[in-house]
Amino acid sequence: MAKASVLIIEDDVSLRRVLEFSLEESGYRVLTAADGSAGLELFRRENPPLVITDIAMPGMSGYEVLKAIKQERPEALVIVITAFGSVEKAVEAMKLGAYDYLTKPFGRDELRLVVAKALAFRGLQEENSRLKERLSERIDFSSLVGISEKMQQVFDLVRRVAATEATVLLLGESGTGKELVARAIHHGSERGGEAFVPVNCAAIPRELLESELFGHVRGAFTGAVRDRAGKFAQADGGTLFLDEVGELPADLQPKLLRALQEREIEPVGGSTQKVDVRVVAATNRNLEEAVAAGQFREDLYYRLAVIPVYLPALRERLEDIPVLVRHFVKKHGGETIRVSDALLRRLAEHHWPGNVRELENCVERMLILRRGESLDEVDFRPMGGPLSRSSQRRVLDLPDEGYALEDLEKEAVLEALRRSGGNQTRAAAFLRIPRHTLIYRMEKYGIRK
Repeated sequence: MAKASVLIIEDDVSLRRVLEFSLEESGYRVLTAADGSAGLELFRRENPPLVITDIAMPGMSGYEVLKAIKQERPEALVIVITAFGSVEKAVEAMKLGAYDYLTKPFGRDELRLVVAKALAFRGLQEENSRLKERLSERIDFSSLVGISEKMQQVFDLVRRVAATEATVLLLGESGTGKELVARAIHHGSERGGEAFVPVNCAAIPRELLESELFGHVRGAFTGAVRDRAGKFAQADGGTLFLDEVGELPADLQPKLLRALQEREIEPVGGSTQKVDVRVVAATNRNLEEAVAAGQFREDLYYRLAVIPVYLPALRERLEDIPVLVRHFVKKHGGETIRVSDALLRRLAEHHWPGNVRELENCVERMLILRRGESLDEVDFRPMGGPLSRSSQRRVLDLPDEGYALEDLEKEAVLEALRRSGGNQTRAAAFLRIPRHTLIYRMEKYGIRK
C-alpha cells in the first residue's frame, strides 16, 4: 500500500527537519519546501493530499499558500502552524478553508495525531466520492427519455438526490413519468437492492387507506381476520412511493407526518413500531394552493418537499418528441418501422394533455393500425378526434383587456359539467383531467354538483 504524502512548507530549517523526521518515522512520504512559492510549485507537481504550512513566512505567506491551494484543489487538506498566542491567525486560516492548526511549540505526538486525523478524514472524503459515483452509475434512465434542457436538469437532480436519504416530492401533470423517476431514485440509492413499494393514494377507498398504508391487527375491525402488514412495513429498508399524495384525507395526514418525523407507524388496532423507509411522493395537484385552502397540512407539505423535483409537461419539451416516438416504436416491437418527418411535425403540433403516457398510447395505437411498413401523418388519430379539432380550431376568443385565469378555469369546469349533464366522470374526461382533480376544482370554485 502506497504511503500517504505530506507536504511541509516551513522557512525555519530546524523545525522543518524535525517535522520531516517525525512524519517519516510514522511511515509517511514527506515533501519539504523552504518558502511559499517553492511549496506551491511542489504541491502542483506532486499533488499531495495534505499540506502543513507555517503562516508567518517571508515572501508568500501561509495565507496566500492556503488560498491558492483551496482555489486549485478545494478537496486538499491544509494544516497551518501559528506562533504561541496567535490563535486569531489560526481562526482566520480556518475561515479560509484550513482543516486544522498547530500552535508552537507542539510535541511529536500532537503532530502525529493531527496528521492522522486529517488523512483519515481525507479517506472518508474519497470513499464518499467513490460511493456517490457508483450510485450515480447505477441509476437506470433507460425508461426516461429526453434530450431537452429541462429533462437534463431533471436527470442531474435525480443523480444528486438518489444517493441521499432525503424525502423527494415529484411535481407535475399526470403522465409525465413521476413513477419512473421515483424508481430511478430508488435504484440509484443504497436501498436499491431492497423493496420499492408504490401506492396510489387516490385509488384506494378512504375506509381502507389507513390499513393499506399502516397495516392492521387481527380483530381491529370487521373483516380483519388476521394481522396484515401495511405498505410502510412492506417497504421497510427500501423505498415507499406515495403517488397522488395530495389526495390523502385530512385525518390521515397527521399519521403520515408522524411516520416521516419519528420513523414509526401505528397499525390499526395495534401498537407503534419502528420502520426504516425512504419516502418519495408525487402529486399533480398544487399543494401550496391546497395548504392555503386548509386542505393539506403545511407541516406535512414541507416535510414531503425536502427536495422538490418538477417534471415538465410534454408541451414544454417538444424537442423530445422525436426521440420519445422512436423509443416507443422500438419498445412496442417496431424496430424496423420508419417514422416520417411529416408525422413528427404533426405530433409536435398536438397539445398532449395526457403527456408522455398519451404519446406512448398513441404510438402503440399507430403501430397496430398502420397501413404500411412506415408511420406517416395519415396514421395519426388522437383520442380527441382529428388533428384539426385539437390544434387548428381556436377554443378561446379572449378580450383585448385580458381575462382572469381563474375565471377561465371556472368557466371551463361549468361548461364541461353542462355538456355532461352533471356527470363528473364524463366532465373530467371532457377536460382530460382525473376525476379527483375535477372535484378539487369544483370545491375550489364553490361549484355544487
